Amino acid sequence: MDTVYSLFNGFALVFHPSNLFFCFLGTLIGTLVGVLPGLGPAAALSLLLFTTTSIPPVSGIIMLAGIYYGAMYGGSTTSILLNIPGEAASVVTCIDGYQMARKGRAGPALGISAFGSFIAGTGAVVGLMVVAPPLAEMALKFGPPEYFSLIVAGLTLVTFLARGKMWKALLMATFGLILGSIGTDSMMGATRFTLGIPELIDGIGLVPVVMGFFGLSEVLLNIEKPMGRSIFETKIQNLLPTLNDWAHSTYAILRGTLVGFFLGVIPGGSPILASFVSYAAEKKISKNPELFGTGMIAGVAGPESANNSACTGAFIPMLTLGIPSTSTMAILFGALMMNGMQPGPLFIKEHPDMFWGLIASMYLGNMMLLALNLPLIGLWVRILRVPYPILFPLIIVFCLVGSYSLNYSLTEVFIMIMCGWIGYILRKFEYDLAPFVLAMVLGPQLETSMRQALLLRAGDPTIFITQPISAFFLAVALLILVMPFIPKLKKKFQKIPKEEAG
Repeated sequence: MDTVYSLFNGFALVFHPSNLFFCFLGTLIGTLVGVLPGLGPAAALSLLLFTTTSIPPVSGIIMLAGIYYGAMYGGSTTSILLNIPGEAASVVTCIDGYQMARKGRAGPALGISAFGSFIAGTGAVVGLMVVAPPLAEMALKFGPPEYFSLIVAGLTLVTFLARGKMWKALLMATFGLILGSIGTDSMMGATRFTLGIPELIDGIGLVPVVMGFFGLSEVLLNIEKPMGRSIFETKIQNLLPTLNDWAHSTYAILRGTLVGFFLGVIPGGSPILASFVSYAAEKKISKNPELFGTGMIAGVAGPESANNSACTGAFIPMLTLGIPSTSTMAILFGALMMNGMQPGPLFIKEHPDMFWGLIASMYLGNMMLLALNLPLIGLWVRILRVPYPILFPLIIVFCLVGSYSLNYSLTEVFIMIMCGWIGYILRKFEYDLAPFVLAMVLGPQLETSMRQALLLRAGDPTIFITQPISAFFLAVALLILVMPFIPKLKKKFQKIPKEEAG
């Protein structure tokens, strides 16, 4: 009953006119971000992060969350009509979605994508509402050693699942930890690595860093690419899937919802991984796997459901454990911190309005997205024709204004520009930026937990392995680190000639 009562309070909060407006604005911007290739939820959230300081915190977080799960809806439009994923998690949708469009079935592809996203998104919100409170209560048993080990395991898992080589991801995580340590020592009060710059006494702000890494670097990367777009000219009709389409899609949607939610809850899981796993599962289960890639509707329904479910599931470790599992979640984590709210086991107890208001906004936001994606599909197709020479300068101006307006500091503008160029170079050399952002956000908490744990035992480091939960997380982290070397060791042992009998 407490859950139902809290949820009703959340809906009462969301139906306030200002929160209702920001929920709609977030889903609208999210859909637009998903529709336009070259942008993504991380870039959009980084561009709008500074706005949360000038509006009520609940409204700001509802808007940012709407952008995140809204982008998952919009990404399917370009995948189906252009064969270009509007968002990274919609890469798999291109395979069968575009082939359906070429066969004159763009309408059913777009329709099942929207309905599948709605069903999966709503189902995942139910899961979030059910799983988060008991998980937060369990996490209340965590002390400094457990938090330290949990963050280590989370960062290790993220680096293991990062795109590219693992050593590059570990290097990026180390870089993030170093930048996160700049500023005033929270326990001793001394300043560190500030180079005498007053603006760095409070540390490097998250807003200019993420604006540079995700906003400016995205523009720099896209400028050098041939960005010609040709929309497949087909009449978009019959957006409502037929009974036969539903027969081939229903179980794919349900499986995608479960797969996505499970992978979203795991620190390090992501909507991209969820969509690939869902597609592989549907192909494996199908009686006609050879037809995948020729326009199978299950190949659209499953991945689109999985990526929407995963992005909602990712809120669970971020809100209840204080562990953001993706770069986008790290930005949302930073937004909560900027507004004086610490995600973690006490978040639901200390900020019930924010938690239940956010859940209620997700229910409502999914309904808004269904209304935005089906009737307005013609509008999104027209927006696809916006020239990049107009779009990219606007993004650069937004980065400059956003980084300056937060504290009216030219130093932060310089940091944003520098991070933009660094992010551009790193992405050119295939370094994943997600481990860096997660490490930068979690670094201060990691350091504080480690030092508090050592103070409890007068500097004895064995506290991390004598506490069972802490030892478990450290063992998980160690296992993740050695996993890439196990196949190599097996090959070496196989090359050793066995001693012949007799």
